[in-house]
Amino acid sequence: MAIDFNKMQGLVPAIIQDSRTKNVLMLGFMNEEAYNKTKEIGKVTFFSRTKNRLWTKGEESGNFLNVVSIEEDCDHDTLLIKVIPVGPVCHTGSDTCFQTKNEWGVEFFRYLQDFILRRYNEMPEGSYTTSLFQKGINRMAQKVGEEAVETVIEATNGTNERLVYEASDMIYHLIVLLTSKGLRIEDLAEELVKRHKE
Repeated sequence: MAIDFNKMQGLVPAIIQDSRTKNVLMLGFMNEEAYNKTKEIGKVTFFSRTKNRLWTKGEESGNFLNVVSIEEDCDHDTLLIKVIPVGPVCHTGSDTCFQTKNEWGVEFFRYLQDFILRRYNEMPEGSYTTSLFQKGINRMAQKVGEEAVETVIEATNGTNERLVYEASDMIYHLIVLLTSKGLRIEDLAEELVKRHKE
């Protein structure tokens, strides 16, 4: 990377994003030394303008920001750092410095499929997901059908709580089936985007 540290008197803004939930957690500033230390230790380190020194987030609280990736913008003067946070990010105890919750949204589907793909590649014994892969495509497809029927029953004659439960089972088994066919949940999103018209 060729980051331009000269535009802002030696500092660049660093946007911190949870790599899993995709939520923005905070904004800090880095000088070249902080940037190099972040890469070296794998924990986000800022240049503190108030303390006038390097500051590794979590050095006192233990709430570190473990680096997953570092990207720079097109002008080479802003960083996007994707992390896995350990504990709340803000000194107030909030999940983020914007006083918002760092909760899962639909991004969990991608995380879940990555987890299921690991099961597919590693096939650990005792795993329900492993057992589905071992039983083959017909059984996986049958499970999607069974869960779809249970979802329909709950939608027409059950409770919303049970509907969510059964629909979750259906989605899980569908992701297992997609994984076995070399497909991803994003492929479904792409197809729906093609169909969507404002």
